[in-house]
Amino acid sequence: MATQHTVSAAQAGQRLDRFLVDVTPGLSRARARTILEAGQVRVDGHRVRKGEPLVEGNVVEVTGDLPPQDFPPVATPDVTLVIRYQDADVVVAEKPAGMPTHPLRPDETGTLANALIGHFPEMSGVGFHQREPGLLHRLDTDTSGLLLAARNQEAFEELRAATAGEKLEKRYLALVEGRLAGEGTIELPLVPHRKDPKRVEAVTEHVRLRAAVKPHPATTRWRVASEVGEYTLLEVSLTRAFRHQVRAHLAAIGHPLVGDVLYRGPALPFDISQGLARHCLHASEIHFPHPRTGVMTRVVSALPDDIAGVIHRLRHG
Repeated sequence: MATQHTVSAAQAGQRLDRFLVDVTPGLSRARARTILEAGQVRVDGHRVRKGEPLVEGNVVEVTGDLPPQDFPPVATPDVTLVIRYQDADVVVAEKPAGMPTHPLRPDETGTLANALIGHFPEMSGVGFHQREPGLLHRLDTDTSGLLLAARNQEAFEELRAATAGEKLEKRYLALVEGRLAGEGTIELPLVPHRKDPKRVEAVTEHVRLRAAVKPHPATTRWRVASEVGEYTLLEVSLTRAFRHQVRAHLAAIGHPLVGDVLYRGPALPFDISQGLARHCLHASEIHFPHPRTGVMTRVVSALPDDIAGVIHRLRHG
C-alpha cells in the first residue's frame, strides 16, 4: 500500500518530516521519524534526509503501513520486575538502566511497560496511552530508578491530579562535573533544541527562540549530598518534569552529569568507569499522596552498583 502527496507552493520549503506530519492525520514527529528511518518515504523516487527542504511539485510517496499511534504492549510476565512498593491501587517499580520505559512499536518487548502488563494485566488501558499502562511519568532509557504506576483508572486520576497540583515529588541522585556547595534552584524554561531533536535546551540570554516555540517552565532544586573528588553527588528534586529536565538544567549551569555524552558531560577513565556506558543519574525517591487514603507515601531506592562503584573508585582510587 502506498500513498502519494504533491508539494504545493504553500508547502514548499518545509522539512520532509514536518510535511509528513501536516499531510497525515494523527501522525506525530516521532512516528514520522520512524517511517523515514525505515526507508518508507521517497521524494521523486529517492530517499532524502528528514530535514531536506521540499520544493513545489515534489511527489512524496509513503509505502507500507504506518505505525499505529497507540497500541497495547506485548505482555511479558517472564521478565524480572523489581517492585519497591505495591498495593491494590499503586505499583512503584524500579527500572534498570538500559531498559526503555515503554515500547515505540507494537512488536517491541523488553520495556518496563511490557513487564508491568505481564505482571499486572489489570493495568491494560489505564493511563494516558495504552503503550504506557498506568504510568504517571517516564525515565530516559539510561536513567535507572523508580517509576510510579496506577493499577486502576480511579487511582490514576487521583495521582494525575496530585501531579498537576505539584504534590508528587521525585528525587534523583546525580553525579556531576565540578564542585558545588550548599543548595540551589534552577529556574530556566526548556525548549526543544534548535538543531538536535534528541536534546532540549535551557532558555538563557544566549538562546534565541523561534517564534513558534513556547518555552516550558521548569524548576529543578538541588543540594549537595557529598563531594566525590573533582565531582559532586547531588540530590535533585522536582515536582513536575519536562523531557531531559535534570540533564539539561545541570548542563546549563556548567555541571553536566558524568557520562552524559548528549549534554557534553565528562567521560571517566576506564579504570574508574570500568565500562559504565551511561549517564550517572538515578531516580532514588518518590513521594506521593496515596490515591485511596491521601497518606503521603515515600519509596526509596539505593544507588545501583554501577554508579556506586564509580563513586567508590573516585574516592579510594
